[in-house]
Amino acid sequence: MQKVLSIAGSDCSGGAGIQADLKTFSAHGVFGMTVIVSVVAENTFRVIEYQDIRRDIIEKQIDAVFEDIPPDAVKVGMLSCRATMEAVAGKLRQWKPHPVVLDPVMYAKNGDPLMDMGSIDTLIREVVPLGDLVTPNLHEAEKMAGMAIRSESDVEEAARRILAMGCGAVLIKGGRTPGQASDLLFDGREMRRYTVPQIDTANTHGTGCTYSSAIAANLALGDPLPTAVARAKRYVTTAIAHALPLGKGCGPTHHFVELYEHGLERS
Repeated sequence: MQKVLSIAGSDCSGGAGIQADLKTFSAHGVFGMTVIVSVVAENTFRVIEYQDIRRDIIEKQIDAVFEDIPPDAVKVGMLSCRATMEAVAGKLRQWKPHPVVLDPVMYAKNGDPLMDMGSIDTLIREVVPLGDLVTPNLHEAEKMAGMAIRSESDVEEAARRILAMGCGAVLIKGGRTPGQASDLLFDGREMRRYTVPQIDTANTHGTGCTYSSAIAANLALGDPLPTAVARAKRYVTTAIAHALPLGKGCGPTHHFVELYEHGLERS
């Protein structure tokens, strides 16, 4: 069985973060492991507070995984501050895993911040070069690239700027095509677009976490990057189409819609 590690923050409401990652890994038939870097008190409509895990505990969690069950892929999500970023980057350099999918989480779906904006320079300098794929949404791409994104050509320019930071490839999620959910993958050679009709729903809590985790799972299963992204796009689109109307805000996507519809096989 292939193994995938998520290094990220938690979500006590179960829709995003570590919890979404584990559900996504299980849905893809890979063994999921976790390193929790922040404990987040959040629900579908607000982030109440979060507490960062001590740097040495983050490092020891990573060591515990790699010395015993080395993962076939790593997904990195919420890294809220410089100390966390430096701890994770140091251990990634030590253990040298590949592939690494970095989802630069800056805000929750409701807009509440999950990263100290003064730490973006550390993210770019220390963590981004370690990513085989970096998956910002439009707002995160604007912050990282230092530019406004108003058109598809702007998306392409932002992708070029982020790739120049040292990562292997960049996937910018959420293009500027009206009525379409369009993502752009750039690996330095080719621009590939993944486009589906936009789904009219507010229940999109955890979509970014789910998408990046699905990519990591597919890479661990041996897919080349363009195929891994295409399959992950289909998975997250289905999860959004069957999203759960839970809570007072943005409800969670449905990670196990196939299982819920068809159930476990009965012997």
